[in-house]
Amino acid sequence: MNYPISPGSRVTLHLSLTLEDGTVAESTFGDVPVTFTMGDGSLLRGLEIALYGLYPGATQRLELTPEQTWGTRDPQRIHQLQRTDFDTDLELAPGVIVGFETPEGEELAGAILEVGETGVTVDFNHPLAGHTLVFDVEILDVVPAPETDPEKN
Repeated sequence: MNYPISPGSRVTLHLSLTLEDGTVAESTFGDVPVTFTMGDGSLLRGLEIALYGLYPGATQRLELTPEQTWGTRDPQRIHQLQRTDFDTDLELAPGVIVGFETPEGEELAGAILEVGETGVTVDFNHPLAGHTLVFDVEILDVVPAPETDPEKN
């Protein structure tokens, strides 16, 4: 029996994430599909909402603005750090992603923008911030939440 996607459903799907210029940022098509539970925080809220009511076999295309995804690029999240703040055997070059630990112990990624004699410019914005994104999904399987599965009640 096919069930629609609803809160708490376990969903298996293929998805692709494409930037406004056509660059594919991520895709599971032709690879291993993604499985998650609706509402567990695995997907962006805007994408999750668009999946409710879909059945296995359905496809969906959704265009999301930066405000619906990772937000706009925030110049306040670009910081100048001292070269001495980095491990000496770490290759510092534009485009390199470096992991930092916040004072609270959380892991935070930053992309190196520029490397100078004494300083390094690091961007702590999410790499997809500021982009309009196109999500394409194909629903492969839906397992209803246990409390909504009529076969279990």
